[in-house]
Amino acid sequence: MGKAAASSCSGSSSSTRGLVSLLSAVPCLACKQPPPPSRAAMSLSAASSEGPPPVAGPGSDTYKGWLFKWTNYLKGYQRRWFVLSNGLLSYYRTQAEMAHTCRGTINLSTAHIDTEDSCNIVLSSGGRTYHLKASSEVERQRWVTALELAKAKAIRMRDNQSDDSGDEEPASQSDKSELHSTLKNLSSKLEDLSTCNDLIAKHGAALQRSLSELENLKLPAESGEKIKAVNERATLFRITSNAMINACRDFLDLAETHSRKWQRALQYEREQRTRLEETIEQLAKQHNSLERACRGAPGLTVNTVTHAPKAGNVLTVKGEASDEDEDTEYFDAMEDAPSFITVAADPTKHHRRTDSNLSGASEGRADDWNLEDSVFECSTRSSFDVTGKDVVSKKSRRTQIPDKPNYSLNLWSIMKNCIGKELSKIPMPVNFNEPLSMLQRLTEDLEYHELLDKAVKCESSTEQMCFVAAFSVSSYSTTVHRTAKPFNPLLGETYELDRLDELGFRSLCEQVSHHPPAAAHHVYSRRGWTLWQEITIASKFRGKYLSIMPLGAIHLEFHSSGNHYIWRKVTSTVHNIIVGKLWIDQSGDIEIINCKSKDKCQLKFSPYSYFSRDVPRKVTGVVMDAEGKAHYVMSGTWDEKMEYSKIVQSSLGSSSMEGKLPKTVYQTLSPRVLWKKYPLPENAENMYYFSSLALTLNEMEEGLAPTDSRLRPDQRLMENGKWDEANMEKQRLEEKQRAVRRQREAAAVVALEEGKDYEGYIPLWFERKVDPATGELICVYKGGYWEAKEKQDWSMCPNIF
Repeated sequence: MGKAAASSCSGSSSSTRGLVSLLSAVPCLACKQPPPPSRAAMSLSAASSEGPPPVAGPGSDTYKGWLFKWTNYLKGYQRRWFVLSNGLLSYYRTQAEMAHTCRGTINLSTAHIDTEDSCNIVLSSGGRTYHLKASSEVERQRWVTALELAKAKAIRMRDNQSDDSGDEEPASQSDKSELHSTLKNLSSKLEDLSTCNDLIAKHGAALQRSLSELENLKLPAESGEKIKAVNERATLFRITSNAMINACRDFLDLAETHSRKWQRALQYEREQRTRLEETIEQLAKQHNSLERACRGAPGLTVNTVTHAPKAGNVLTVKGEASDEDEDTEYFDAMEDAPSFITVAADPTKHHRRTDSNLSGASEGRADDWNLEDSVFECSTRSSFDVTGKDVVSKKSRRTQIPDKPNYSLNLWSIMKNCIGKELSKIPMPVNFNEPLSMLQRLTEDLEYHELLDKAVKCESSTEQMCFVAAFSVSSYSTTVHRTAKPFNPLLGETYELDRLDELGFRSLCEQVSHHPPAAAHHVYSRRGWTLWQEITIASKFRGKYLSIMPLGAIHLEFHSSGNHYIWRKVTSTVHNIIVGKLWIDQSGDIEIINCKSKDKCQLKFSPYSYFSRDVPRKVTGVVMDAEGKAHYVMSGTWDEKMEYSKIVQSSLGSSSMEGKLPKTVYQTLSPRVLWKKYPLPENAENMYYFSSLALTLNEMEEGLAPTDSRLRPDQRLMENGKWDEANMEKQRLEEKQRAVRRQREAAAVVALEEGKDYEGYIPLWFERKVDPATGELICVYKGGYWEAKEKQDWSMCPNIF
């Protein structure tokens, strides 16, 4: 037997392949089904291949390779290293960057994949679009196939994730039970494997005995040779089986040992998490006690500067070099050195002159600057009252809503399991909401629409830019006390605000995507302007504060001049989430560009700092033309007012430190008020700090679409003070939405298996188009809503409530 085995082992490769075929053909004795292809067979197959491909195959878990990515018009397409893994496409400048710096990531579960030509790929998700180019058409097809497969897997994986209001604590318990179930299944499979090994040994011995009996029979010589060959093969099979049995026993021992280690490690991690939670809660309580002690300590006074910057104050407008798709965090720190200084000029003594230190450029005339205190007449009237004399209000609006109930809630019990997650994934009862939806909050940006009405009449594009900049800042004025969270709109939910007869505009919003949440907005004004946008909200809960990053561009076009302005919103941060009084800060930069004249305005929202002596919530900026010549300086705060000053001369100052660029000194005329915040209504603190316009947004009207936010039952119950009923209704609506989503995902999987295209959810009143100005795929209004309202034909609307 030993010689037969030795001769067989030293035989040709054909005998080795025969052994592999023999072992592969043996049926599984436990399940009585053909086994999967053996690893040895696959190894032989792989060894015979020419060599490894340059990137992993499309069926693999990961797919890597070089692609060209469009960056901007100056640099064009740049070579980047792309990695596709777990439904996420990430890219790096080099392969070495994979260890430390990711330049951008797009989630394929919500992405749209398109091909422009033989080598181009376009990926878009929310407000983010990647234009990619492969080196060849074959390479492009490999990537498209890999992306489509990864997208399908990502859609299936998303079924296992919690929705925006799923119960988080039971999910944790289900994770524990799933882990125990996995360990139990593993033990069961190991027992089955041990049984199979015993059966192999038993049947192998029986086969050997049967062949020995056949060999002892008196048969012809030729038959005896064949039986002898079969006997040798059976001996080889028995030797291989014994080796397999020994290997399986070793695996069983190893698996049992590691199973105990895994259980001990799991128990240790659970204990560590519990201790960490207790420590964080204790630190939060200590922080709250210190805050109260600091506020109540005698002799400690805090002087808060509330006045606007005077002439000669330092205004910081600093352009920050932004990397590709980098996250931004803000810390309490010293402000950077100012990049320009303003000084007041005497308009009666000002005259033109040319000095050697002029920076180039900015000179102006003082005689065309009227020294009025304001161009924005602030009134005690509500913000939606008519400012012009040519229009008369035709309907009286409500001025109050039911007072907010005083319900107590343990915030820490909800938040402690949500650290590091997106806001849309955190379960939130209505106790943290305000009775308005995100669509209504988006419409609330129009509170100071009269700034745009005034901008229509501007003859100078740079002066018009000042009004547009003030309008972009005014949208944050209502957020200073509004710490409550608006309702997440349901997919397909709409909101209209028809003030065409009263204020000259009508607005329509629609929730066009749920994951990620995205809303499309379109406003038409008969006074000469149109505004549209698609906003996607990205948010992160980071323990003590919540960061809210609106993604997407805002477009504004004036009908008569054709001036088209584009800008994006800044980051909003909600502080003291766990303990202390909630407060909101706005920080970041806004760049407003006039696509027609190429005028530009740079606005800087300074983050709050313990060490800064500047006025809180400060906003500063400069308006420049296409040649870079500065015309106006803007200053103010985002919660109170904005002023603009005309620049009559600019020069380069002396550098105070070596290696530092000199500051630009702007000589300006007296500032004029562009915008000033309206006072809040009486009793606003008990009405969620709503402005006069916000109080009317949820007021019922006739002829609404059945998907309008005013008809949402949980929001209406909360406004009426019935919070318990509102929570129950909120759970019902979200479960209904989840069921519809699961049906849509199942249809997508079926379509993919059949090789058909699946478009997914299609908005009702908006359609996706490539924006010619930004190159992004956005939702724009396609018409039909106001005509349907006039006919009262809402048959096409889905039943979402």
